[in-house]
Amino acid sequence: MKIAIPAKGGMVSDHFGHCEYYMVYHTDDAQILSKEIVAAPNACGCKSDIGLQLQTMGVSVMLAGNMGTGAYHTMLRYGIESVRGCRGSVDEVVEQYLKGLISDSLLVCDHNHKDGDCSNHHN
Repeated sequence: MKIAIPAKGGMVSDHFGHCEYYMVYHTDDAQILSKEIVAAPNACGCKSDIGLQLQTMGVSVMLAGNMGTGAYHTMLRYGIESVRGCRGSVDEVVEQYLKGLISDSLLVCDHNHKDGDCSNHHN
């Protein structure tokens, strides 16, 4: 299984569409086998080709901090399950997920940030 995490400074990014990069993990049922960094697109997450890029790499799960409905549905369109509400070190989050300790928070970013992050075009 391949798992992607939108990251910033080694931590799960608070917002999917404004991360520094995506960390992609190749795992088996119990452990991380390898990982690689994928550059974040210049465009907002839901308006970029990141869903297609991750699908092409074989990613089936996205462990995210927060994401709007547009980004959530974009990932679904590419066959990628999104688990929202993740926090902490990217390596630790993947390990917790593999142990069955993380589930989707069902929360969606549905408000405007003053700095432009997570604006209404995500919804």
